Formats: sequence, structure tokens, C-alpha cells
Amino acid sequence: MAESQIFEEGTSALLPSRFGMFRIKVFKDHQLREHAIIYAGDLTTDEPVLTRIHSECLTGDTLGSLRCDCGFQLEAALRKISEKGRGALLYMRQEGRGIGLFNKIAAYRLQDNGLDTVEANLQLGFPADGRTYGLCADMMRAMGFTKVILMTNNPAKIDDIAQHGIEVVAREPLEYGENKFNEDYLRIKAQKMGHLLHHQD
Repeated sequence: MAESQIFEEGTSALLPSRFGMFRIKVFKDHQLREHAIIYAGDLTTDEPVLTRIHSECLTGDTLGSLRCDCGFQLEAALRKISEKGRGALLYMRQEGRGIGLFNKIAAYRLQDNGLDTVEANLQLGFPADGRTYGLCADMMRAMGFTKVILMTNNPAKIDDIAQHGIEVVAREPLEYGENKFNEDYLRIKAQKMGHLLHHQD
């Protein structure tokens, strides 16, 4: 097995929230970026863990942007975990599909001028999606689970996490937040990135 991408594992603490009661634990990678896992229940049993891998999106998660569906997905995933009483959300510092906030806003400007999300990333010299998930697999193993029901619309995420030794026993769709400002964004996700979005069939 490849060397762990975890540089340092932090402690855990209670995290009461408007979505329910969770615990939070933080991991540092070798670039000293801090990633969090927000979880509920005992994750160490043999039963697959309801799991969301969520990449940081300041504009959607914190500022309520309607340009994407990120904030809606984050809230829906936390509610689902709370309702089930067991599950985990990995909050990964991979802003803007891995290009960072500075470049994401530059991509937004290109989108304002007519490019789609994929074209904008490529115009800036980045891949359409630069995210990787090996660290996520290491975090899951550190928490004591390797079988998941993955909340995602992205088949590439399933393939990537499986290549790192995590068994995805089922996929749970996470389609929330469609609106007039993100219609093209969602269409491009389906058409160019292969996301499984029923309203884009």
C-alpha cells in the first residue's frame, strides 16, 4: 500500500450544529492543509458508512452562492447523516475542483464572459477537475472504516476512492439546489464530466 498522505492526525471534539449532533476530527496532509471529518455514530462496525466527500467551496458553503450546488449538497449530506444517526462527511480543502479560490474566481470571470466551467479551467491552464481522493481513503482507514455508501453524483469520485482501497457498496444520489443561476453549471457537469444528474437526462 502507498505511503499514507496523512501528516498529522488531530483529536476529536463534539460539534453540535443546526443539522444535529456530530463529532469533528482534523487531519493535516503533507502540505499542512487541514481537512476535517464530521461524523456521527460508531464508524468501526462492519456496516457500510453513509459517507460524503465534500470539497471546500467558500462561495457555496459559506456565502450561499447560487452559481453551484455545493452548499445545498453540504447541508443535505449533514441532514442525511444526522437522520441516520451514523455517517461521515469528509470536508476536503480542494477549493474550486482543486485550483484554489484565487483561480476559481478568475474562472468565474471567464464564465461571466461566456465560457463554461470546464472551458474556464482549461483556459487558465488547469484540468477540468484537479481533485484527488487518496487522502480521503487514508482518513477513512484512520477512522476505522473501508466500506461506504457514497453520497455523490460523480462516477469519477467512486472510481478514484475504490482505487485507493475503499469499497463503495452503493451510491446515494445528492441532487439539490438547481436554480436559474446554475442551470448551465449542472448541464456541463452532466454532459462534459459524466455526473449522474437525472434532471439533465
